Amino acid sequence: MALHTVVFNYLIIAPHVLLVAILVLLIRRQLIKEFPAFFLYVVSELLQFLVLFTLLRLPSVPAQTYATGYSVGLGISTLLRFCVLYEVAAHILRDYSVVAGASKAVFSWAGISLVLVALLLALATLRVSLHQAMSSVYILDRTATIVQCGLLLLLFLFSSYLGFSWRSQTFGIALGLGIFATVELANAAMRAHIPYAYGTYLDYLTMATYHACVLIWIYYLWVPERVPVQTQKLPEQDLEAWNRELQRLIQQ
Repeated sequence: MALHTVVFNYLIIAPHVLLVAILVLLIRRQLIKEFPAFFLYVVSELLQFLVLFTLLRLPSVPAQTYATGYSVGLGISTLLRFCVLYEVAAHILRDYSVVAGASKAVFSWAGISLVLVALLLALATLRVSLHQAMSSVYILDRTATIVQCGLLLLLFLFSSYLGFSWRSQTFGIALGLGIFATVELANAAMRAHIPYAYGTYLDYLTMATYHACVLIWIYYLWVPERVPVQTQKLPEQDLEAWNRELQRLIQQ
């Protein structure tokens, strides 16, 4: 068996095997109620892997069927990633009800819009060529990744105002999503400027990054969370003041 085949099989199988370890940690640490969206995301990724890997290995399955399955799976993953991001935001902003309510609206509309686009693309792949279908998938992926990177950047900026600890499990989940979204965005930019035949190397990069992100999630879920001690009062220009001002405007 060629080396590139071994590497490909490892990068496509190993991260999903490690996702089982994440499920075990979420169950044993009783974190499902705290991170239900992340739990559903992990379960969805496992189920999608089983379905798509089976379709990929069956010679009787046409490539068009695989493309359709991949498009539908991408739409589901995109929606669940937004749910996870909203879950992270809810943890960070749990003490600021008005700001949290505004963030809920942003995440909801962004997620609904993108999953509708994903479903439309999935239906469109039924009557177009494989190359056109995958091009549409990459366009959706790039759009979703740009939105995710922007939302994650806002979350990390909020976390700095709130003194959010980088040792927390919530931060670890956001960090993994942030790294993967950033690499996917760079991947999409590079893919537009290189020959189609070299796209395989970018696929390897994406799979290796996803492997690293899964390891990050395992580390943060495995290591006991350290709750930071607030040693000084935040200035009046912080998010708490914004929350009070928004509450005053709503009540008017």
